[in-house]
Amino acid sequence: MFKASDFGPDFLWGVATAAAQIEGASNTYGKGASIWDTFAKRTGKIKKGHQLDVACDFYHRYQEDIALVKTLGFKVFRFSISWSRVLPLGKGLVNEEGIRFYHNVIDECLSQGLIPYVTLYHWDLPETLSQLGGWTVFSINADFNEFVMLCAKTYGDKVKNWIVINEPFGFTSLGYMLGVHAPGETGLTNFLAAAQHTAIAQADGGHILRAEVPNARIGTTFSCSEIIPYTTSANDLLAAKRVDCLMNRLFIEPTLGMGFPTADWDVLEKFAVSHSTWRHVKRMTFDFDFIGLQNYFPLVIRYNAFIPVVQAWEVKAKNRNKPHTAMGWEINADSFYNIIKQFAGYPKVKEIMITENGAAFNDKLTDGHVHDEDRIAFFKLYLEALLKAKNDGINITGYMVWTLMDNFEWAEGYQARFGIVHNDFKTQQRSIKDSGYWWQKFLGN
Repeated sequence: MFKASDFGPDFLWGVATAAAQIEGASNTYGKGASIWDTFAKRTGKIKKGHQLDVACDFYHRYQEDIALVKTLGFKVFRFSISWSRVLPLGKGLVNEEGIRFYHNVIDECLSQGLIPYVTLYHWDLPETLSQLGGWTVFSINADFNEFVMLCAKTYGDKVKNWIVINEPFGFTSLGYMLGVHAPGETGLTNFLAAAQHTAIAQADGGHILRAEVPNARIGTTFSCSEIIPYTTSANDLLAAKRVDCLMNRLFIEPTLGMGFPTADWDVLEKFAVSHSTWRHVKRMTFDFDFIGLQNYFPLVIRYNAFIPVVQAWEVKAKNRNKPHTAMGWEINADSFYNIIKQFAGYPKVKEIMITENGAAFNDKLTDGHVHDEDRIAFFKLYLEALLKAKNDGINITGYMVWTLMDNFEWAEGYQARFGIVHNDFKTQQRSIKDSGYWWQKFLGN
């Protein structure tokens, strides 16, 4: 069995969280509404009608939660800044209570000897900006830059590790094309406009941090999945290539100065022509210090002529008799290794961090204990694959568990439990799961 020390003395072990998912205090202390506050109030959008008003109550419990991170042996605490907590209207008016809260969180990390990794945008756009068109309108870029500038100037003396945007494909596709996430918009036109403005914002944010924060380490994070064709038929191979363009290439290639991957899909080529994306190639480019990868599952894709635009369909893990999590996501550590290799294959990617990885299972709290052997087995498999990639010479410098504690999992509400700490959402009682104790022992070696 491998040990934590096998990854090297400087390897960074951490946990990842997001403001909307844990903070609560969603409409108090001067905070403005985010698109998720609004979306959750729409009937049928969140399982069981769950709301974000309290979530994990991290706003009031951040000291004990950060102490938990330390107790479990981690060195990094990744969290995000809620845009509408510091700028309630998205721009202009600054909420000093919100500013002070993140100072407190950062100071608590530093006093516990933890390294704060701050994500600037983790999906919770201010509702006021969404009313103006959100990520589909060009003005969002100026508004985002104002937010980044505020955070850089306010916290840059204490925070040196930054993540500009969390999973751009995730929120643009789910929120602006499929409508299953906030703000619930649909259609290819909305998605492509949001994708272009997000690709610009990603690089703009990097440039602002570089100019404003001395000695900053700047990254951005991508959701990624190995895309596997169901058969070797030409139709399945082409369908898989289209999905790969969307899920894995659409945002990494612009930041590397390559523009959008238009050559492999005519839909993207038409988009590039109609939006004159060539004019923005330089602005979309930024030399990130590290690229964050967030992997949960591979996708097996077959051609389906009845699916609009992409003409591709996922063949689910359970239909292929493959092991899977409570979310139905395939457990496949070899695929994790393969997707790391794929991203490391870009010559301009200098460093990779795994900024999220984890699994949801149907955990049961019994007499104060959660015996989540499936999750421990998952981590062992995936860390072994990670070590293999690192030993192959890929510059992988850190791994962050998703997530510290069970939280508001977007459209899944409080149903999906990813935490290594159990949370009772009625009492806010935290209970370390067996997987949390496994990490404590693993990191103590």
